[in-house]
Amino acid sequence: MEWELILEVGREPGQSLYLAIARALSEAVRDGRLSEGTRLPSSRQLAEALKVQRNTVVAAYEELEAEGWIESHERRGTFVAAQTVRSPSPARGTPGERCAFALPPPIAGPPRPPDVPFPLSGGLPDLNLVPRDALARAYRRVLRRSPSLLGYHHPAGHPKLRAEVASLLRRYRGLRVGADEVFITSGAQMALFLVGQLLLRGSQGTDVAVESLGYPPAWSAFESGGARLHAVPIDDEGIRVDALSQLVHRLESRGRGLRAVYVTPHHQYPTMVLMSPSRRLALLALAAEHRFAVVEDDYDNEIHYAGQPVLPIASSDRHGSVLYIGTLSKVLAPGLRLGYIVAPRAVIEHLTHLRRVLDHQGSHAQEAAVAELFEEGEVQRHVRRVRKLYAERRGVLAYALERELGEVVDFDLPAGGLALWVKVAEVCPSDWADRALERGVAMVPGRELNLAR
Repeated sequence: MEWELILEVGREPGQSLYLAIARALSEAVRDGRLSEGTRLPSSRQLAEALKVQRNTVVAAYEELEAEGWIESHERRGTFVAAQTVRSPSPARGTPGERCAFALPPPIAGPPRPPDVPFPLSGGLPDLNLVPRDALARAYRRVLRRSPSLLGYHHPAGHPKLRAEVASLLRRYRGLRVGADEVFITSGAQMALFLVGQLLLRGSQGTDVAVESLGYPPAWSAFESGGARLHAVPIDDEGIRVDALSQLVHRLESRGRGLRAVYVTPHHQYPTMVLMSPSRRLALLALAAEHRFAVVEDDYDNEIHYAGQPVLPIASSDRHGSVLYIGTLSKVLAPGLRLGYIVAPRAVIEHLTHLRRVLDHQGSHAQEAAVAELFEEGEVQRHVRRVRKLYAERRGVLAYALERELGEVVDFDLPAGGLALWVKVAEVCPSDWADRALERGVAMVPGRELNLAR
């Protein structure tokens, strides 16, 4: 069934009705409401919709075809012709045209990764390895069993996926967590946004500390809540808690308090440094003493190659200071948009209210399908497969870097993750990344990850 064409016909005094219809259609083409190649209703259908004689519409179509606006094809129908003249698009944001009200400055954020043959921007899984067939079968099963999954449900996520994530975190990450303390989000970015809104909405404290080299999308999420960001330096043990302590005391001396600190302790983004045990304990003690939140982003815990991954900071939290964020983007695929927040039940209740305002809920059908993959062990088998492949590919990349660029680059192999942090010698041109992009190779230069830039 075709969509109904909504057409407003304004007839001038003395103007023939067929010409009024023709002018209305040509104006719709000029405005772009009818694009090139669009199939128009048959003369009978349009006559019924406009409540006019069919011959009137036939005459209007003949007029438009004579003017070159449309073209008719026997047994196929009538279509908007190619190469038709369009009205110029008004300037975006020009008052009185397309946007007649004032807009605030846009929130700064990283540019979209370029579409190039060799994307080396780091942190992205190979989509060819995703168990698509198993996911499709699980999706069909859950929809056949429960068509109600396509309706409205609890904003915190499908109960089976919440339970599976809680089980994963208990068994492999040392968190003492139940399903009712897990909140499923549409990716880790939504988790960061919701946490930012939770911590900063209606709060007198808007100061948030972040790692000095860090993750710009997280900065944008906090800034959207009104945060004032403070860069804290990092070294080979992670974020410098001594510098963070100095910041806390400096703010308190001015009558302000730190609201939160955002950290990536398992594989610091982007340096891949592992935060030392002493730093973790010092961070927890400082947070408990000064009552600020630790937002721990554990974005690729499953991807490790040697031994067991270090347990998250949240596993040692005894005071309820940590809001723990994870994602299934590295385990499966970023397009599935599945992340989660682990927090006390009172926080989950607040997040539920915020989620209702934003988009009410995620896709419970998709969440139920992924939960089945967990139950069947498919996710666990997939992780084991890709770990081996990613380790091999990392070895090939490291060998190539050392062989081809060993004199000008330096890097350490982290114990896991999907990225390498490569330090470039000063003799290399500053526009190296730009020149690589011109040749189809995309990298993220460090200057884009520096809050102080």
